[in-house]
Amino acid sequence: MNPLATLLLTALAPISWGTTYLVTTELLPPGHPLFAGLMRALPAGLLAIAIGRRLPSGGWWLKAAVLGILNIGAFFPLLFLAAERLPGGVAAAVAGAQPLIILGLGALVLHDRIRPLTAAIAAAGAGGVALVVLSPAAGIDALGIIAALGGVTATAAGMVLTKRWGRPAGVGAVAYAGWQLTAGGLFLLPLTALWEGVPAEIDPGAALGYLWLGTVGGLLAYTLWFRGIQELPVIAPGLLALLSPVVATVLGATIGGETFTVIQLIGIAVVLAALVAGQIVTRRATQARTHAPLEVPLPR
Repeated sequence: MNPLATLLLTALAPISWGTTYLVTTELLPPGHPLFAGLMRALPAGLLAIAIGRRLPSGGWWLKAAVLGILNIGAFFPLLFLAAERLPGGVAAAVAGAQPLIILGLGALVLHDRIRPLTAAIAAAGAGGVALVVLSPAAGIDALGIIAALGGVTATAAGMVLTKRWGRPAGVGAVAYAGWQLTAGGLFLLPLTALWEGVPAEIDPGAALGYLWLGTVGGLLAYTLWFRGIQELPVIAPGLLALLSPVVATVLGATIGGETFTVIQLIGIAVVLAALVAGQIVTRRATQARTHAPLEVPLPR
C-alpha cells in the first residue's frame, strides 16, 4: 500500500482514541474504568480472532501475551490510576512524551540512530500537547506522574517490540490485533473482578458507548495501529499518537461547550507542524536508506 495511505489509515486509530474521554464522561457509568477497558479489549479481541481464524503458534503465544499486556493490559490500569490522581490535562501532557520514549527504546532495541532533528520534532510535539491540555491550575501528584509515565512507557515498549517481532507469515492484521486485544482483556479480567465488578445498570447510552469503544476504538483502531507500526518507521506512529489529546480537546470545545484559548490554538498548530515535519523527515530517511548504494568489499 502507498505509504501516505498507510499513514492516513494509521492516523485513524489515535483520532478514534481521542473520542474516548467524551464517550466515557457522557455515556458510560462512572466509577468503572477497568470494566470499560475490559469491554473495549476482550470482546473485540475474541471477535477479531473469530474473523481471522488464526491462533498463535509456538513462541508467538508468549510474544502475543507480552505485546497484549504492554499495549493494552498494563496501559489501561496505569492510565486510569493517572486519571484518578491527576487532572486530565497533566496526564495527557505526560503522554505527549511518548515519542521521546520511543526514540530511546528504538535506539536500544532496534538500534535506530537518534537523529537530532527527529528528537527536536518529538520534543516540539510534546510541548505542543502540553500547551493544548495544561492549565495554570493543573495539580501535580508524584504517584500520578509515575503511573502516567509507566503507561506511556508500556505502550512505547509494545510499539517497539511490535516493530521488532513483526507479524507471523500468513497471519492477517485482524487476527494479529485479536491476539493482543484478547491477551490484554484477559489480563484486565481478574483486575476488574477484584476491584470494580459490573456496573449496577447499563442503559442504552452506555451500551452504545461500550459498542463504540469495542468496535471503532478497539477492533478497527488496533488493527490499523498494529499494521501501521509494522509498515512505518517506529517514530511515525509515536508522533501520530499526539493526535489523541488534540482530538479530545477539539471535541470538548465543539461538543462539550468548552472554549479554546490562544495558547491552546498555538499548541494545536505546534502539534500539527510536528506531525507533518516528523513524517517528512522519517520518510526521507527511509528513502535514503532504501536507495543507499551497497558497499561491495574489494578483493584482497
